Amino acid sequence: MISKNKIMERRKFLKTSAVAGAGLFFTQNMYAKTLFPEDFPIVRVAKNKRNFTSISVDNAIETFQKKVKDKELAWLFNNCFPNTLDTTVFYSEQNGTPDTYVITGDIDAMWLRDSSAQVFPYLQFSKKDEKLHKLISGVIHKQTHFILKDPYANAFYNDDTKISEWKEHDHTDMKSGIHERKWEIDSLCYPIRLAYHFWKETGDTKPLDNKWLEGIKLTLQTFKQQQRKDNLGPYKFERTTSWATDGIPMGGYGYPVKPNGLICSMFRPSDDATIWAYLIPSNLFAVVSLKQAAEMVLKIKNETQLAAELTALANEVEAAIKKHGIVDHPEFGKLYAYEVNSFGSYNMMDDANVPSLLGLPYLGAVSVDDPVYQNTRKFVWSQNNPFFFKGKVAEGIGGPHIGLDMIWPMSIIMKALTSKNDEEIKWCIQTVKKTHGGTGFMHESFNKDDSKKFTRSWFAWANTLYGELLWKTFNEKPELLT
Repeated sequence: MISKNKIMERRKFLKTSAVAGAGLFFTQNMYAKTLFPEDFPIVRVAKNKRNFTSISVDNAIETFQKKVKDKELAWLFNNCFPNTLDTTVFYSEQNGTPDTYVITGDIDAMWLRDSSAQVFPYLQFSKKDEKLHKLISGVIHKQTHFILKDPYANAFYNDDTKISEWKEHDHTDMKSGIHERKWEIDSLCYPIRLAYHFWKETGDTKPLDNKWLEGIKLTLQTFKQQQRKDNLGPYKFERTTSWATDGIPMGGYGYPVKPNGLICSMFRPSDDATIWAYLIPSNLFAVVSLKQAAEMVLKIKNETQLAAELTALANEVEAAIKKHGIVDHPEFGKLYAYEVNSFGSYNMMDDANVPSLLGLPYLGAVSVDDPVYQNTRKFVWSQNNPFFFKGKVAEGIGGPHIGLDMIWPMSIIMKALTSKNDEEIKWCIQTVKKTHGGTGFMHESFNKDDSKKFTRSWFAWANTLYGELLWKTFNEKPELLT
């Protein structure tokens, strides 16, 4: 066995304590909130050390702070909402073309999923903020570059020549510039979602150039390969590791599934290996993403044949989900399964990472009023879900990535973003407010009984997502912030 010191286990980042990560960019006052509960010290990175500044986002923060009477919420909004811009984006121009590299926080790599989700809440400001508009345009360009490099990879470096430390331990086709090569359906869906809403919000089609079109074609090809109708396809992945969730069994192809039109995903959005490769929330995400891609290539590029192929695949996957992805539960009725293999086996659970079953309406993958979704929602937010935890501090969903009793704030935030119940939304906002562990920032996860026991002190996606929830609530139902 290779020693853990030698293997660059990702969990060495995930288990980072508050003290270890905070020193990267926070002031020494970071823990003053813990010591002096009545105070809300400045913990946002200093202006002269911010990676990027958006006047529109700062104006939104100023407006929120002036009008929201809950001082702790105002403080958290100031810290969390701009965190992606403050600390994780690196903007440049390559021959006049915007180019934006986005790290997750404490890991210097750009995940296709995380980078899309991190900048998504800023789209609403981009039409009137040229600087921000170019930044997001640069993310789309960067993602296209990465997808064309390898559509099966999930995370990349800004330096195309950099060799990942994983290369020594991962048995897969690792190219230079790739940080990790875990095949996840959502890695190709999120860039489509970002491009689609960028186009709808701004009308700008410049980043949706011919290279982007090639990326869409490659996405379609990859999805079809992973339907595995005729063979197992070109992708395989094994890792020399002691962590069962970090590698794929059966020679790197996973446990057998019965071809039926669904798309195989070897890993979940948590970067943990699937048990059954037909990951239903990711397949539902693929359906809406394929339809969005079809609309863009038809209306922007006049690619009628490609649009038809994208739509056909979306319809095929959607039909397969209805036939194979819904199961009968003795207590909750018809539910979306988390994973299936179409041999009769299925996995009933949910994971906090999005796409999750809980978060499907947020992605536009199902209607919040869908009866099957509502049944599923009740199931996943109950102790029938093996990764639902309830303790002294809070209740919520976690996952195997961190382990038992660790709730991800993302799950509570997602519950609010997919809720039509005012009391539920308010409960979520207030619960997350009291679980930042005295730091003023969101974390990857926290212990159900003690929010000061958390993982990842610098996790920009969770920060920005909480900011998105607060800003949405402020604009739509400000009374819930009191």
